[in-house]
Amino acid sequence: MDYTSLLSSASSEKWKRIGISRRAGVALPLFSIYSKNSVGIGEIPDLRGLIDWCEQTGLSIIQLLPLNEVGYDFAPYNAISTFAIEPSYLSIKRLRGVDIKPFRKELRELKKRFPKNNLKVNYDIKKEKSVLLRKIFSTVNTGENKKFHEFIEKNKHWLKYYSVFKILTGLNDGRNWQEWDIRYKYFSSLTIEKILQNYKDDINFYYWLQWQCFEQLTTIKKYAKRKKVFITGDLPFLVSKNSADVWAYKNYFKLDLSSGAPPDMYFAKGQRWGMPPYDWENIAADNFGYIKERLKYAENFYDMFRIDHFVGLFRVWTIGLNSDKESDGLLGKFDPDNEHVWEDHGKRILTVMNECTTMLPCAEDLGTVPDCSDKVLKEFGIPGVNVQRWEKNWQGQYDFIPAEDYRMNSVATVSTHDSSSLPAWWNYEAGTIDEYTFRQLCEKKNIKGDDYSILAEKLFQKKSPVTIGSSRLYWKDSISNIYVLLDNLKLNYDDSKEIVEVYLTSFGEKSKFSRYSGLINHKETTTTEELTEASLTRINSSASIFSIQLINEYLYLDKYFLENFSSPGYRINFPGIVNDINWSLRIPVSLEQMKELPVNKKIKEICFETDRIVSD
Repeated sequence: MDYTSLLSSASSEKWKRIGISRRAGVALPLFSIYSKNSVGIGEIPDLRGLIDWCEQTGLSIIQLLPLNEVGYDFAPYNAISTFAIEPSYLSIKRLRGVDIKPFRKELRELKKRFPKNNLKVNYDIKKEKSVLLRKIFSTVNTGENKKFHEFIEKNKHWLKYYSVFKILTGLNDGRNWQEWDIRYKYFSSLTIEKILQNYKDDINFYYWLQWQCFEQLTTIKKYAKRKKVFITGDLPFLVSKNSADVWAYKNYFKLDLSSGAPPDMYFAKGQRWGMPPYDWENIAADNFGYIKERLKYAENFYDMFRIDHFVGLFRVWTIGLNSDKESDGLLGKFDPDNEHVWEDHGKRILTVMNECTTMLPCAEDLGTVPDCSDKVLKEFGIPGVNVQRWEKNWQGQYDFIPAEDYRMNSVATVSTHDSSSLPAWWNYEAGTIDEYTFRQLCEKKNIKGDDYSILAEKLFQKKSPVTIGSSRLYWKDSISNIYVLLDNLKLNYDDSKEIVEVYLTSFGEKSKFSRYSGLINHKETTTTEELTEASLTRINSSASIFSIQLINEYLYLDKYFLENFSSPGYRINFPGIVNDINWSLRIPVSLEQMKELPVNKKIKEICFETDRIVSD
């Protein structure tokens, strides 16, 4: 593959530094991994073990989900700060300038209370770890710590607001800032200075925590560089309404709106995320300082950065806060609403982002994508995302696109943190459609009530696979072509185009995927190691310059993992659903055990055969 065109793009200087070699990588949330030293959750120094595993398997990129400090829902894309790192990720053993000997017993007890041999992170660790960190801090003399004070001086612009926000949240029993007393809700510089003076010890504690996070993360970046592994950071496009950012910079956000996504074939009612959209006019009036500072700080930790919800740079779907909550994203509209300005709007923001950092931008360009998106990505030389199961020829028979035809400026992936895994997709979703979506399409054609029930019985198997959050309908084999479908619908083609499209997208999907993977005679029952290997080989053989897979997809090469950890519920996130499963998934082996897995050899073979091992 010839990727030299990237060297003449707007991101050329970044590509010269990164290199235009084909690479393979791994994607994961830090909370999912653990080592023998971890306390309750994956910790920053654990990344050292992951880097060693990457070196062993031929992978040269680690893509992390956001490390930003989380709020009550522990969702990394709903962070309480776009700067601050989640303190739970700190390793107490590796704190700088600290004698932890007096706290060894408490640390051992903490490890016992939060065992790692389960598949879910217990987020009580956040509070418990914070209590111990506060005790440790009380024994530390930061007065003569030069590095600590240099860190404060360089980052005071965000540290002070973040720390004051944390203090006021505590004083208000954890309530959202919208519920605070008006003098704190709408503060003055004098109010901030008073809090900084009156709560000096608390302020210093929060400063110290963030300095420790800074030190541990920069150490990891240096180690990764020595091992020739790049780290990609995921920067949330939006920030929680109840965040230090929104509280401190209210004029940068449209607080009467919620961001979300319009209806599509995967989310029939759209999505309502809750985070406020940006007021780009006000951000631009301040010369985009807020955006520039975020990227400048992230540059300390990452070589590349993922622009979450990239298409939102052009326009974002917004829903009024007073609209019916049950409608999700149905009652929204794009902001800006004039399609003719989208390209210039996005390019203006992207130009600022690209010019203010040495990190290579990568784009998450999924969802409802405007026509200008791909053009802008090529112009800037920024990789988008090609998701294997969604890359289809959306004309004719809806076959899977050959991997060789993926965009060169892209990251090829089997699945995402918001989707099911390959085996869960294959076993429970492939060849099915969402029941709500189909019901809505039928209602548009006045097929309701008993008529709908009779039709559904004719078209679909009685026992439909069910996944959390959605009921799936599996086509009967007898609905073998469009004409049979139309005959059952009692409609002509022109009157039923949407239903026909849903049918063509899903019917025979397993057979089509088997052919795409090169497994002509593969049985369409449950996922096998053979299908997993074929899928990974095909995605790595793609034209995409990067191939980055969720860590579980690699582990599914092992029969034991495939058979025991591939249920529909074993995933990182179910979008649009609030439950106790989201953002808590832990892999079933330690990093030490990962290094001993027989499949490591197979992973390296796949990388080698698809020319993704970068030589010195």
